[in-house]
Amino acid sequence: MTTPVAVKALAGYRIWIKFDDGVEGEIDLSDFAGRGVFTAWEDRDFFESVEVPDYDAIAWPGDMSLCSDMLYMRLTGKSVEEIFPDYQPMTTHV
Repeated sequence: MTTPVAVKALAGYRIWIKFDDGVEGEIDLSDFAGRGVFTAWEDRDFFESVEVPDYDAIAWPGDMSLCSDMLYMRLTGKSVEEIFPDYQPMTTHV
């Protein structure tokens, strides 16, 4: 999987992100804003403090992070199966 290498906060709960495979672009995160822990984004300085930590995500202070796989799928429009060709959904029997 690809890893984010750069991120920047933009207006309106949007971010610009670049991944190690060269894919880059803007992602609208407004559907998260104002919900649960993401109410913290109402402080613009906090939203703008987004960074790429040493693990596979983007993050804000206080252990708030978003998974890079989800962000990559949003940016590229690819499905789980396209990104992870060996993915096999788990089946359970009840």
